[in-house]
Amino acid sequence: MIAEALKYMQSGNLSAAENVLHKIISAEADNVEALQMLAFLKAQSGDHGSASTLLMTAAKLNPADIATLNHLIQSLEAQGDWQAAIGFYEKLISLVPSNLDIVSNLARCAFMAKDFSTSLKAIENAIQLNPNLAHLWSNRGILLKEVSRHDEALKSFDKALVIDPNYLDAAYNKGVTYFELKKYAEAINQYQETIRKLPTHLEATSNLGVCYNKLNQHENAIAYFIKALELNPNYKDAWFNKGVAEQAIKNYGDALHSYAQAIRLDPKYIDANYNNAIVLNILKRHDESIISYKKTIAIDSNNFSAHINIVMPLRALMHHDQALEHIKTALQLSPNEPFLLGNYLHTKMLLCDWEGLDALYSQVIAGMRSGQKTTEPFGLQGICDSEADLAVCAQIFAADHFPAQNPLPAVSRPPSPKIRIGYLCGEFRDQATSILMTGVYESHDQDRFEIYAFDNGWDDGSPLRARITAAFTQMFDITRLTDLQAAQLIQETGIDILVNLNGYFGDGRQGVFAYRPAPVQVNYLGFPGTIGAPYIDYLIADPIVIPSDSQSFYSEKIAYLPHCYQANDFKRIISDSVLTRADFGLPEQGFVYCCFNNNYKITPATFDIWMRILQASPTSVLWLIEDNPTAGNNLQKEAVKRGVDASRILFAKRLPLTEHLARHRLADLFLDTLPYNAHTTASDALWAGLPVLTCKGNSFAGRVAASLLTAINLPEMIASSPAEYEALAIELAHHPEKLQQTRVRLEQHRLTTPLFNTTSFTKDLEAVYEGMMGGASSRNNT
Repeated sequence: MIAEALKYMQSGNLSAAENVLHKIISAEADNVEALQMLAFLKAQSGDHGSASTLLMTAAKLNPADIATLNHLIQSLEAQGDWQAAIGFYEKLISLVPSNLDIVSNLARCAFMAKDFSTSLKAIENAIQLNPNLAHLWSNRGILLKEVSRHDEALKSFDKALVIDPNYLDAAYNKGVTYFELKKYAEAINQYQETIRKLPTHLEATSNLGVCYNKLNQHENAIAYFIKALELNPNYKDAWFNKGVAEQAIKNYGDALHSYAQAIRLDPKYIDANYNNAIVLNILKRHDESIISYKKTIAIDSNNFSAHINIVMPLRALMHHDQALEHIKTALQLSPNEPFLLGNYLHTKMLLCDWEGLDALYSQVIAGMRSGQKTTEPFGLQGICDSEADLAVCAQIFAADHFPAQNPLPAVSRPPSPKIRIGYLCGEFRDQATSILMTGVYESHDQDRFEIYAFDNGWDDGSPLRARITAAFTQMFDITRLTDLQAAQLIQETGIDILVNLNGYFGDGRQGVFAYRPAPVQVNYLGFPGTIGAPYIDYLIADPIVIPSDSQSFYSEKIAYLPHCYQANDFKRIISDSVLTRADFGLPEQGFVYCCFNNNYKITPATFDIWMRILQASPTSVLWLIEDNPTAGNNLQKEAVKRGVDASRILFAKRLPLTEHLARHRLADLFLDTLPYNAHTTASDALWAGLPVLTCKGNSFAGRVAASLLTAINLPEMIASSPAEYEALAIELAHHPEKLQQTRVRLEQHRLTTPLFNTTSFTKDLEAVYEGMMGGASSRNNT
């Protein structure tokens, strides 16, 4: 019957052959030849599982049959059952121990099983059988590299290349080994040698680009990625790495194109989707960035980096509720991730989600006090009133994110009759910092000062931006420069005093200051607190925001202005539109308390006071800015919990500044927040003629409104305690004549006191700058 089956096989009637063989095996279960032939037919049809089962039976019947073992190993390898195949290779070797091919194949099979110990032992046995084969030495090198025995691997590759100088795998993998050792220059030499042997070697060409990326020689890297893509336009890794290089030199448009090509070739290319999202966020294309981050998360739901970085564009679009969910997931994935817990806390504050807030805050502070990286400084200011804790937070964050770099080499600078001031900021547009500072830029004494802008933001096309541009001697766009390049530009410009107008707020470039590009470096206005870094020399303040007994909580020397530290622009225009309360859903009668601070500044303790104030004034309402709908809903729910009708909490949409200033006139009293006061928003209210009631806090951020009110000579609006603040808010609602007297005093003082005297303020600031220059070498207190 075997002959009959063989006849059917030769004629191509495989089905009939199978039937015959099954009959044979049914009658003679120990017929090895029939088992082998049926296994062959099963393997030919792709049924390697059945083939290997049949061959195992045959191997048990005839353990010394080399052909059976060979075919069995082939079936197991075809199934990817490398571990089982190893066992049969070892049986085979016991029968023919000197067969080089079998020993080499065992090494290959064990390598596929990631059994590197068995593989290495086998390849070394093969080398003993024939030490003059380049591929054996090269394969040994690959194995040694896999187990991190890199020096031995290099020697093994060298041995292969002595045997065969043109053996490409050895030359290429020698380059890979140098790369893994981070010896990028040596890797470059080796990859170039590989290309010399074979100019079309795709991986070596692309890897050259990767090496140049590692050396920050991104232009060279791009050139090699282009060569790789000429060899294979569909090589997705070359597209991706080309995007990495373009992103590094801030050629964001090209980077997006490269990432798009990589994603086109592999829609689930996770790194390309992730980097694409990063670049889109940098370009403020937040909606698209979110989509790309979500694609990344769809590919890998446990991708921590995507969950945490999607928060940035979500926040930019005020989607704080979605951001919170991603932060929760990130915390589950990495509970001890630096600064993540504080991010969670701040996001809850942005949403006015106060459930579990006290316990969370205590956890953040306790961790920080023990030296842990629990929170960044800006978010903490919204809830923390301890100058000591805020100082520790800044120091930890500065050391982690912006450590001091080696200062730039000194350069000779010709003497100049004018002091050169450099203002570095990401908000040279219609934004709070510039709303305050533009009048100062315009008021600088051009006979004594040259002022330069180093812009890390963008031109929003606003009238304010036009004023800013006209005020500066020169504006430099540093958005596409690295920190080092921006520092070099500042040094080359001959800046004497470099002013950090961001600190830990907004689109700042703290890393530029770490290179100390200017002799004097100053923290001012954007961040009301210490930077906590040794390369920031001064912090500009006033005696109210930083009393003399608080100086120890600031790493900078305090440069005091005589009045309020906060600049103000007296040219701000208030719309002459006729606005009514009905336009904003406010009651025509009754007292309107308002607070246009960002919602994250509203703490449960402040809200408790506000609700008691409303209860004491039954016809009053509270008018707040609407940051996001979730925060509004949460605040109304919190009001109900405190016995106040939710309809008494009203929300104002954001408006252009001129209109926003005008609508202040519809309110009766601005209620400030603690521990983070109104800053620009307090100036807005006072400029518009709306009295501000504050409570003097325990930190810089919590004493700003007191400084403003002192500078406009309204000290009666500064409460010394929360209880006094609450009582005065109620009293002013019940005694409108007293509030009217304050309004009259505010109007009288608005243009006669220091607060809005931009010209006088600028002279005071210039005097401080001149004092800094006098102490640039000794760094004495001003």
